Amino acid sequence: MNTKPIHVIGGGLAGSEAAWQIAEAGVPVILHEMRGVRGTDAHKTDGLAELVCSNSFRSDDAETNAVGLLHAEMRLAGSLIMACGDAHQVPAGGALAVDREGFSAAVTEKVETHELITVVREEVRGLPPADWDQAIIATGPLTAPSLAEAIRAETGADALAFFDAIAPIVHFDTINMDICWFQSRYDKVGPGGTGKDYINCPMDKAQYAAFVQALIDSDKTEFKQWEGTPYFDGCLPVEVMAERGPETLRHGPMKPMGLTNAHAPDIKPYAVVQLRQDNALGTLYNMVGFQTKLKYGEQARVLHMIPGLERAEFARLGGVHRNTYINSPVLLDGALQLKSRPGLRFAGQITGCEGYVESAAMGLLAGRFAAAERLGRAAPPPPVTTAFGALLSHITGGHIVSDDEPGKRSFQPMNVNFGLFEPLEPGAIEKPEGRRFRGKEKAIARKKALTGRALADCRAWLGLAPRAEAAE
Repeated sequence: MNTKPIHVIGGGLAGSEAAWQIAEAGVPVILHEMRGVRGTDAHKTDGLAELVCSNSFRSDDAETNAVGLLHAEMRLAGSLIMACGDAHQVPAGGALAVDREGFSAAVTEKVETHELITVVREEVRGLPPADWDQAIIATGPLTAPSLAEAIRAETGADALAFFDAIAPIVHFDTINMDICWFQSRYDKVGPGGTGKDYINCPMDKAQYAAFVQALIDSDKTEFKQWEGTPYFDGCLPVEVMAERGPETLRHGPMKPMGLTNAHAPDIKPYAVVQLRQDNALGTLYNMVGFQTKLKYGEQARVLHMIPGLERAEFARLGGVHRNTYINSPVLLDGALQLKSRPGLRFAGQITGCEGYVESAAMGLLAGRFAAAERLGRAAPPPPVTTAFGALLSHITGGHIVSDDEPGKRSFQPMNVNFGLFEPLEPGAIEKPEGRRFRGKEKAIARKKALTGRALADCRAWLGLAPRAEAAE
């Protein structure tokens, strides 16, 4: 073929998916994978799309779960990763889990035998040369040091992180505002703020003491041998601060100074947990200073001890682990292209998404964008009402950059979740005939309305027939 190839660097989930989408569009691909020449600290094989941690793609429920919806959208888009995952599924209840070896072997075989894909086993040590006018970097959380340094040189010293220090994120509509209140410390009005930019959860002395003890007693995850221990004072896990003394948190992220409880102005809180708006939609709030190594089950149990968060639902739980990723909202445009270098795209976990499926989805989109550009075709972004569009919009611009904590990176990796979606139009949720919603009925109805809208809009974006016509 006379069409110039597109280069994809990295043969993980995102890179393999990107290469597949490009090739299926009729454009040749050169996929560069260093394993086979140089290994990593975590991979065990040279196979493409090797699953390093869990073998689960999480929930496959496309009606009431955001990641299950993303599965469905990827299947509609002809995803290689989903096709191989479905072919090598192992029993896991409502989740999609796969046989690791069979899955990786299937992806490798599909990619290596595609007539438009050439796999080159080599380490790309720097940014793509100028004659690679269209390229995608999909090297993931274990990006080789030489390439990581080249990316940092291109994007700026503060634009690349090597560890997540993740605080939990809460769905706003699950916070009890009869207990919590909006207020900034000393009513300070920051850039774009109102003086009421934080949600505050008050604790008395007994509640604080019980909370600190629960942090100390809880089960923690350990760093993997190859990760090291990246603690520094700017991102100490809350349980580490708790272990340093009972008053440490109260003089750190939980200090009560400058705050007055709107529900009980005469009672001074002994400690306060603050949450800050995390996305432009105002549906998600980040727990300020609450990065943690607690195991997920323990996190939910302990965090539900916080007044006002007793029934909180988490869009993301906290963690601290190695993960190379860029400051995508600042660096990338809406087509995952580096603003400072047209034609160079990023995909997968290096863009700041979390999870196997999310990484592959960003590879799918990057591949489609690059192929369309090579072929001179329009490449409209997926609608923001879809899982594709919600995740892409968050990565490339939906996140709110924190101006009140100079030197701190506020953008951190995120799984797909319903908090990233555009709110439903009024009247979009069908009410039960002759009665009111009971229990969790309304939440389930809302999720079904979101997923129904998303799948219809995704089919339209892909140029597919509506579901009813397809069934005929």
